[in-house]
Amino acid sequence: MGEKLSQFWKASAQKESEGKLILPRQKDAEDEIASYASINRGDPAMSCVPCVGIASRSCVNCPTCQGTGRIPREQEKQLVALIPYGDQRLKPRRTKLYVCLAVTICLLMTSLSIFFLFPRSITVLPAGLNASSIGFNATTTSICLNMTNVLNITNNNFYPVTVVQLDIEVLHQSLVIGKTTMKTLLNISPLQSGQIFYMVASRILDSNTYNICTWTKIKVHNVLLHIQGTLTCTYLCHSEQLAFENYQYVDCRGNATLPHPLHHRDRP
Repeated sequence: MGEKLSQFWKASAQKESEGKLILPRQKDAEDEIASYASINRGDPAMSCVPCVGIASRSCVNCPTCQGTGRIPREQEKQLVALIPYGDQRLKPRRTKLYVCLAVTICLLMTSLSIFFLFPRSITVLPAGLNASSIGFNATTTSICLNMTNVLNITNNNFYPVTVVQLDIEVLHQSLVIGKTTMKTLLNISPLQSGQIFYMVASRILDSNTYNICTWTKIKVHNVLLHIQGTLTCTYLCHSEQLAFENYQYVDCRGNATLPHPLHHRDRP
């Protein structure tokens, strides 16, 4: 019986000594954790507690506390500031509205840019003969023909177009009888039309045509001419060549042809 009591008292003393060793350690650990833990979820300025038992020279201002608390200098790059999930800083107001508005504006600007800058056709339409003068050479049975023609140009784009050059060839019975190249600088406004007057000096070396033009017994003295041309335009740092052709009759009986009225095609 005495042996059992002695063993009981020894076990009780051993447990008491172990408790004395363990409890201070738990208390110290809890104090150390409490020094760095957050005690107020709503106020970030109260999320740090000044360190205890550490000299002030070994501490730095806590970035999370904005200077209201202090942490050990060794722990400066190891601590992480936690923000509650329900914090308003994680839920900016009207974020979806701002994102949708920005995307809509970008799409609208892109669509408008494509609509206004997309290249459209430039219409080139010969308006016919404006005036002509004819001369005959009986020795060589040739006809000298000077014509002034009109060319209508319509700009269907939303930006200005500049005409820089015009190349013309005049053919009679598949033979080239006249050529001309005219350097010009015609600016055509958006959705507007313009006109170019060009003159071509031609010479027809055909005895049958000479006889038709000089024969007084017939009333109709027309010469069919085939006009081919190339118009060079520039817009938006881009150059484009537009080809056109036209057939027209020229009265070769009289010495001159009066100017014909022109039909303007200006767009509103």
